[in-house]
Amino acid sequence: MKVKIWGCRGSLPVAMTSAAVREKIKRAVQAAQGRTFDGEADLDRFLDQDLPWPVANTYGGSTACIEVDTGDADYILCDLGSGVREFGVRMMVEHGPTKPQTYHVFLSHLHWDHIMGFPFFPPAFIPGNTIRIYSCHPDPEASFRKQQSEPNFPVDFSVLGADIQFVPMTPGEPVSAGGATVTAKLQNHAGDSYGYRFESGGRSFVYATDSEHKQKNAEETQAVVAFFKDADLVAFDAQYSLAEAVSLKEDWGHSSNVIGVELCLEARVKHLLMIHHEPVLGDEALYRILEETLRYEELMRPEGAAPLRISSAFDGMVLSLPEESDG
Repeated sequence: MKVKIWGCRGSLPVAMTSAAVREKIKRAVQAAQGRTFDGEADLDRFLDQDLPWPVANTYGGSTACIEVDTGDADYILCDLGSGVREFGVRMMVEHGPTKPQTYHVFLSHLHWDHIMGFPFFPPAFIPGNTIRIYSCHPDPEASFRKQQSEPNFPVDFSVLGADIQFVPMTPGEPVSAGGATVTAKLQNHAGDSYGYRFESGGRSFVYATDSEHKQKNAEETQAVVAFFKDADLVAFDAQYSLAEAVSLKEDWGHSSNVIGVELCLEARVKHLLMIHHEPVLGDEALYRILEETLRYEELMRPEGAAPLRISSAFDGMVLSLPEESDG
């Protein structure tokens, strides 16, 4: 099983500013002073080994879209945020308009940042393609049609050429799609959100975005731990700090890095992937949060337990389960 990140921002897409790009260039030039580079490979080593990660890279700015690759001919996606546009472009390059494909999409919920990319998803316009949108919400089709109706969007939903099917799901009742067994779970979020557990080939991945975890609700906590239990990878909504999550932004429907660590340690998860990044945070701030989270895990890790691997998602990241990151 492979998991690829096409979008991991929360709430709305963001773009890196000219000032931020300029600051990265300045820091890179300063670090390169007095050095010579013997070809492109030497330059790549400098970028990968000598520059701090947030100087040489960026977390990106697209909203939620994660691909789950089981090796099956069909494709699996979690959510249709703005990141699905780039995924769709890649599909057109790989398959063109004459090779029909089937896409299975599992929707966490219908807030705009999680469906806003669909009108810009090229495979939706191609006759012969099949797009199955799985949702536990009662009428997801209405939201898709509304966002592509006047005056919201110039291209009506009825123009789309693909066979678009809306498939109802019930929490706790598994379905088979794209070579995986998929089970949904209700999460605490305004208007309801649903997490998904994907199991294939002895590997398991949990997609748990847009969920607020109340520390005082023991029953709810144990239900989440059971859902996460022994997963190879959990993509977890860590948009807020713990202080924000329990004070100013309580009941806003998101969680924190601290809660993610605690839940994953208790569930004996192998790898915690922080997603749904706060849109006001830049690369340096997000990297500091990752460093703080790694230190917190060391403090909280039970004696004798294996370390919990922790990463912060970035657009283009690829994770092979249970292997090391490819990106």
